[in-house]
Amino acid sequence: MSNIPDDLSYTKEHEWVRGVEDSVTVTIGITAFAAESLGDVVFVQLPDVGSNVESGDSVGEVESTKSVSEIYTPVGGEVVEVNQAVVDDPSLANSDPYGDGWMFRVRVEGDPGDLLTPEEYAAFTSDGS
Repeated sequence: MSNIPDDLSYTKEHEWVRGVEDSVTVTIGITAFAAESLGDVVFVQLPDVGSNVESGDSVGEVESTKSVSEIYTPVGGEVVEVNQAVVDDPSLANSDPYGDGWMFRVRVEGDPGDLLTPEEYAAFTSDGS
């Protein structure tokens, strides 16, 4: 079973969000569950810095040796930073999904949307979703 840090919020599309309660800018990545399901990540495409995104938008892709999966933004706002390290070394999404493998940062505008607690995400993923 994937580790599920208790200081993050989650989505049913298997993204995590750090900083929802604490800051205007949040960090977003894919969960260990998603990375394990994908297999070895070989390519990451992220949104452009400065682009405006709406909660639920597809903003990029993660390609693995098994499949291609879209990245959805769980919050709306302006993309203020992307993780060039994960673009240059996509394996970071597998080896450190909650650390060096983060994907992008958004300056949040409006309600962060429907996010899951760590407990809710654990229950969701244990159902085989």
